[in-house]
Amino acid sequence: MRVARRRFLRGLGAAGLAGGAGALASQGRSGARAAAVPGHGGHGGMGAHGGLGAVGTVDHARNGFTPRQLLTEFDTGAISKDASGRTVREYELFAVNKEIEVAPGVFFPAWTYNNRVPGPSIRATEGDRVRVHFTNGTGHLHTIHFHGIHPAGMDGVPGAGEVGPGETFIYDFIAEPFGTHLYHCHSAPLLDHIHRGLYGAFIVDPKGGRPDANEMIMVMNAFDTNFDGENEVYALNTIAFAYAQEPIAIERGRLQRAHVINITEFDPLNSIHLHANFFHVYRTGTKLVPDDFTDVISMIQAERHMIEFTYQHTGQFMFHAHQTEFVELGWMSFFEVS
Repeated sequence: MRVARRRFLRGLGAAGLAGGAGALASQGRSGARAAAVPGHGGHGGMGAHGGLGAVGTVDHARNGFTPRQLLTEFDTGAISKDASGRTVREYELFAVNKEIEVAPGVFFPAWTYNNRVPGPSIRATEGDRVRVHFTNGTGHLHTIHFHGIHPAGMDGVPGAGEVGPGETFIYDFIAEPFGTHLYHCHSAPLLDHIHRGLYGAFIVDPKGGRPDANEMIMVMNAFDTNFDGENEVYALNTIAFAYAQEPIAIERGRLQRAHVINITEFDPLNSIHLHANFFHVYRTGTKLVPDDFTDVISMIQAERHMIEFTYQHTGQFMFHAHQTEFVELGWMSFFEVS
């Protein structure tokens, strides 16, 4: 029955993601809900490519965040110096339950950091002291587990930085190594806490910096909207087809740098493919020279890489997962190069 349902959603194509999800309203413990949204003509990247995309638009104001904010905003913290002269960065994160719209008319009961999925993109420089003040505003135990190097007591796991309802904990560690990293809740059951939305990017810059570039955060995620153990919606930065409806504007000839993170639950792999271009791959972002030059990479959950590329031609260019089902259910995007 589950397989048939997914085939039905795929077969609906452009209209299916909103209308089909509405017809197949959730039945599980989640409280997720979906409503059919009246269709109207596509715009941006979708209209020129066979109508691929969702019917209607997501209410970003209701969500409290926009796809562009998720793509381009970094939280560099409140900066000070300690007695030794080391840079100290202080961040404020809180956990809160919030219903978000992940596709037009499709609502998901998320668990969030700072009212958004993914959470704030935390940024520091290697060697900085990072202090994250985390308050749990939910009824569940939660943590923040940072991928990187830190003391055991700062690991953000049960028994080491797990925070009860209404409590606060300060994660305090030195940012290392430099690279494209992530953070996520590590409370049990881990599957629920990650899938519900408790994750975000953690970018640590090398001390000497990198060449100037237009930088982006690209978190590949998905949502099991009826809690049957299979995803119905796939996305880049949470909102299905967001960058197909509103393509990402970039400049021809300018270096582009994307921190690509896979946090997809229930599927063993996700991927990213650029059309009409190749990119340099810096595995985990921990090197200053690239590891590969390609146009597609596949990644397991929590795998992340930094990619760099430049477009030589103007126009509209697709980029998307190279799993057809993921594309049809939301993970389709465009660059608008001018």
